[in-house]
Amino acid sequence: MPSMNVRDLLRLSAIPGIGANRMRVLISRFGSSTAVLDAPARELIKVEGIDKKLASNIAHQTITEDFLDDQLSRLNKVDGRIITIWDDEYPEHLRKIFDPPALLFVAGAIEKRDRFSIAIVGTRRPSAYGNTMAERFAGALAEMGITIVSGLARGVDTIAHRTALQTDSRTLAVIGSGLDYIYPPENKKLAARIEQGGAVISEFFMGTKPDPGNFPRRNRIISGISLGTLVVETAENGGAMITASAALDQNRELFAVPGNITEKNSVGTNLLIRDGQAKLVQSVDDIVVELAMQLKPLVGSPAVKPLPQLTVFEQSVYETLEATPIQIDEIIERTGFSPSDTLVHLLGLEFKGMIRQLAGKYFVRL
Repeated sequence: MPSMNVRDLLRLSAIPGIGANRMRVLISRFGSSTAVLDAPARELIKVEGIDKKLASNIAHQTITEDFLDDQLSRLNKVDGRIITIWDDEYPEHLRKIFDPPALLFVAGAIEKRDRFSIAIVGTRRPSAYGNTMAERFAGALAEMGITIVSGLARGVDTIAHRTALQTDSRTLAVIGSGLDYIYPPENKKLAARIEQGGAVISEFFMGTKPDPGNFPRRNRIISGISLGTLVVETAENGGAMITASAALDQNRELFAVPGNITEKNSVGTNLLIRDGQAKLVQSVDDIVVELAMQLKPLVGSPAVKPLPQLTVFEQSVYETLEATPIQIDEIIERTGFSPSDTLVHLLGLEFKGMIRQLAGKYFVRL
């Protein structure tokens, strides 16, 4: 493992034209970031991928001490630190992708058990069905001890993180900005909670704003950290499709929840399934079975969770419900039960964790 100096790593990574891959090649050749910065241009140019201009930029770099001081001060204020690709704590699956970041800015902790992780991504404006599916899969995976990875965005990402935290399970949030620029702003409290039960991760310098061009890079880390990626509701051109593409490029498993063919937010997931890029999933067992070898140390052989015992009347009500919300008047009409009896049976089903009541007396199957 090369000897590393954090300031010199930051200095080297801040030089224009130095990406993560060139940085790794240079450090591999010279032994450390400090040695790279001390090397003359005539030696740097001998390294594959380093032309005269870049060699000159490195040899005559002008990254100021003030810049480095500012970066480390900002990092300290958010109680963060830098993890390098040469560190043991660096996520093992991420290290194996084509273009892993050389440096990760991290608030919280990345643990060895996070190698058992699944990414859950999707639209920022999920339907009630999308909300339910994101909660269902995130909750079931988290209860197995699987780390939930997502991007801290509105919608499906937020639901996935919150659900993992509600089960006292681990979750990792990969963001497209600096650690001191949490976006969206309403998720600052959520990010703080994630730091306590996982980590907030970025490859961007402190102070970096969430510019649109940052998110495709962020998405490749989401899929790269994970054993597989589950897509829950996305339009054909949604950001989750970029994560899906990255997962496929990284030779990771891709899963998708099928949706209503008339809904815009189901077009992306349905296309992934139709084109054979993603595996259709109807329950968490579909994911666990597909990843059985990788997850076996954690969950053993997958088993079907038995359903709670239902009364004849509860079963009748349950069979009328769907994954999309149904208003109580329609449930009464379908079952033929009285309003009071219907409410009693719905309450019993909710108590057994089979359904959920939504605003406006709507009910949905879980």
